[in-house]
Amino acid sequence: MKPMKRISYLILLITVLTHPLLAQDVNKLIKEKQVSKIINTLAADDMRGRSALSPEDINKAGAFIEKEFKKAGLQTMEGLDGYRQEFRKIKLSRTSLEVIIAGKAITEDRLILSSGAEIINLDSTTPIDTIGKSQRLFPSISALGRNGGERIVLVDKAHAEEFKTAQHYLGRPKIVDPDAKSTGSILYILDQERPSDISVKATQSREMITMANIVGVLPGKSKSNESVVFSAHYDHIGIQEPVAGDSIANGADDDASGTTAVIALAKYFSKIKSNERSLIFVAFTAEEIGGFGSKYFSQQLDPEKVTAMFNIEMIGKASKWGQNAAFITGFERSDFGEILQKNLKGTEFQIHPDPYPEQNLFYRSDNATLARLGVPAHSISTDQIPTDPYYHTVDDEVSTLDMANITAAIRGIALSAKTIVDGVDTPSRVDKSKVN
Repeated sequence: MKPMKRISYLILLITVLTHPLLAQDVNKLIKEKQVSKIINTLAADDMRGRSALSPEDINKAGAFIEKEFKKAGLQTMEGLDGYRQEFRKIKLSRTSLEVIIAGKAITEDRLILSSGAEIINLDSTTPIDTIGKSQRLFPSISALGRNGGERIVLVDKAHAEEFKTAQHYLGRPKIVDPDAKSTGSILYILDQERPSDISVKATQSREMITMANIVGVLPGKSKSNESVVFSAHYDHIGIQEPVAGDSIANGADDDASGTTAVIALAKYFSKIKSNERSLIFVAFTAEEIGGFGSKYFSQQLDPEKVTAMFNIEMIGKASKWGQNAAFITGFERSDFGEILQKNLKGTEFQIHPDPYPEQNLFYRSDNATLARLGVPAHSISTDQIPTDPYYHTVDDEVSTLDMANITAAIRGIALSAKTIVDGVDTPSRVDKSKVN
C-alpha cells in the first residue's frame, strides 16, 4: 500500500471508529433528565417571563445560570469578578401621550409612538409620511426607524391587525445608552387622512437600569488565545395581556431551550476536557428588545480571536426534517456548516441550511453582531418558525416542548463542534462587505 493511501486509510479508519465512541460519550454525559430539570427551572412561572426590562425578574434567571456555570467548573472571563458581565442603560417609559387633530383627541388604540426623547412635541410642521395598503407594515416601520428624524406616519386601515402587534413591540419602554442623543420621534396613526392641524405632546420617564450577560470560560490548551463561543439569550418578553387567565410568557422554547443547551454543553466539554481552543459560554440578556447583550459582549472581544460562534435559538420542537435534525442560519456565509456536516457523518444527527431565507434569521438573533465583524457566527435552530403557534405567546410553555428533541439537538451540536473545539478546523470568515 502506498504511503498516501495508507495515511488516508488510517484517517478513515480512525473516523469510523471514533464516531461511535463519541456518540456513546455524548449520550452518557448529556441526558434528557438533566435537560428537563434545567429548562423547567428557566421557564417556570416564578421567573415571570424573564423580561430584560424587569431586572428583578431576569436577575433570578441569571442567578440560576451562574450557579450552573459554577457547577460546570467554568472560570470567569478576564476582567470580571464573577460570571455577570454588567452594563448600564437608560429605560425610557412613556408617561403621557396626547394627540389632537382638528380639535379632536385621537384614541390610543390608533397610535404608536417611537421615541428616544423624554419630551416629545410634534405639530403641523412635522414631515408626514404614509404606509399605504400595498406596502408591508413592518419593513416600512424598520426603514423609517433607521432613517431617524421627526416624523408623523399615516398607516392605512388595511394594516389594522398588524398595527396591534406593532403597538405591543414599539409601545414597550425604549432602551438607550446613557449618553445617547435622541434619534427623533415617530408617531404612527392608524386610519387617518392627512391632517391640516395636528398637535402631539408626550413625556417619558428616565430610569437607569443594570443589565447583565452571564459568561463563563473553559480555557483552552494549545490554542487558548483562540475562542469558540456557545451562546443563547436567556431573556424573554415577560408579562403580557392575559389569555385564558395566563399572563406569563414563559419563553420555554424562546429561548430557555437554547440556554439549557449552553449550560449542558458547558458541563459536557468540562468533563471531556478535549478543547484546545478556549470555550466561552454566554447567556445573553436583552435579545428581545434589541440585542443589547450580544452587542455589549462583542465589544469586549477581539473578533479576530473568535474562531466561531454557535448561537442556539429555539430547539424545543422537531424540525421540518423531524428529530435528529437542525438548521443553521447563513449557511452560505462561511464553511462553518460544511464543517459541522462533516463532523456529523456517521452519527444520527444532521445539519441543514436554513429553509426559511425569507425570514432573514441570520440577522435576527445574537449571532448577528459578531457576524458583522467577520466572525463565522451562526444560529442553530429546529423551529418551524413560519408556522409555530406558540412563538411570542403566553402558550410557549414547557408542556409544548419535546424533551427528546432538545436532548438530541444538544448532543448533535456537541458532536458537530468537535474539530472546531479541538483546534483542527477553522471556519472561513464571514465577508464583512456583504453583511447588512
